[in-house]
Amino acid sequence: TYHTPDGVTSNVMEQLGKNWDGWTAHDDTYVADGENVVVLARYTATNKATGKPIDVRVAHHFLVRGGLIVRFEQFTDTALVRDAMTD
Repeated sequence: TYHTPDGVTSNVMEQLGKNWDGWTAHDDTYVADGENVVVLARYTATNKATGKPIDVRVAHHFLVRGGLIVRFEQFTDTALVRDAMTD
């Protein structure tokens, strides 16, 4: 759990760049209900250590107040990501 934008950037986004080539989020559906926004997407990338690709579905839940994101949760099949990271 990270509590600031910098925390997410340094502990998630920068780490993805170290371990994966071509990490891309492909968004396809947005659902908004009041302060809640859900984005359905998929991630694609290739693990640098194993050379294995991923193509995994993901859901991002944002809580938006006053035009600012105040909470973010990510849901994905972490077993698929783990499998791509292991030989």
